[in-house]
Amino acid sequence: MTRLIEPQPGILDIALYQSGASHVQGVENVIKLSSNENPFGAPESAKAAFAKAVHTLHRYPNTDHSSLRKAIGDVHGLDPERIICGVGSDEIIHFLCQAYAGVGDEVIYTEHGFSMYKISARAAGATPVCVPERERVVDVDAILEACTERTKLVFIANPANPTGTMIGQRDIAHLAANLPPQVLLVLDGAYAEFVEGFDGGAALVEARDNVVMTRTFSKIYGLGGVRVGWGYGPKDIIDVLNRVRGPFNLSEAQLAAAEAAVKDRDWVEKCREDNTRLRAWLAEALMELGIPSDTSCANFVLARFTDQAEAEACDEFLKSQGIIVRRVGGYGLPNCLRITVGDEASCRRVAHVIGQFKGEQAGV
Repeated sequence: MTRLIEPQPGILDIALYQSGASHVQGVENVIKLSSNENPFGAPESAKAAFAKAVHTLHRYPNTDHSSLRKAIGDVHGLDPERIICGVGSDEIIHFLCQAYAGVGDEVIYTEHGFSMYKISARAAGATPVCVPERERVVDVDAILEACTERTKLVFIANPANPTGTMIGQRDIAHLAANLPPQVLLVLDGAYAEFVEGFDGGAALVEARDNVVMTRTFSKIYGLGGVRVGWGYGPKDIIDVLNRVRGPFNLSEAQLAAAEAAVKDRDWVEKCREDNTRLRAWLAEALMELGIPSDTSCANFVLARFTDQAEAEACDEFLKSQGIIVRRVGGYGLPNCLRITVGDEASCRRVAHVIGQFKGEQAGV
């Protein structure tokens, strides 16, 4: 009997997402700098809230996330009714594609943009459209030129991953104002908290009806293992997204940890200050070794090597020394390694080992 069970068109075109490695065979106590995790972890307040939730594991969680939405709104000065929470910002991205794009539609993302944009677009049956960047920076005019009557969503990460680069509010406002009327602009602010005074696009969301902002608790809040994210947008769009959201998509432990974390502003400030200081130190140390990087506005540095062979050789040398960084050939950057800004000891260690690698290359 012929088997007729087939997935929807486009599903088999999806390349499986590759997360940052965590282990090196034969090496113990590795330094993991491959996933842009907060080296200082989550605040103690979030850990305590998570632990307390163990006493209510038999209870279903709140379905409307009202307490977490209120906490986010209080901290950021936003309307809680226009906030949606999800399993990381990835789930919000997926909701947007599910609700606003389908077969025959196009979803724009940029040359080195986060791979989940393309994955979620294909999962919805839409066609992902890649737009070139300009020297690893989002090109707003190129995006506008790429828009057609089939375009439904435009995704921009700002600051961007894996480049760490950022475009200004004027460019984003210009883009939002000139998109075709059927297009929704999505500003992915996973790394927004690392930029002091940056609202991640919230003001633009307030000013327009065609912009949505997404954020995550996985980065500066140190809750990558808990998986919580959120989005902010026009009320009618958030209403649509809630209609495709599973009612119990977040557990009580997730909600409690995220609420405690977002309220812990001292922890956020400390992590931002430490990241800014150590990021500058690491970028300068690499530059002294002849390895340039663009000015990063996130919690990583994109180290640019002479070519792909040198980048891969350096990666292998780092692994032999128990240090894991991220190859980004899949993002169109085969000559680069993305290096998370760790604690001071990790930053000094990775710079030292790369220095050893360069020395061996030069025969020193």
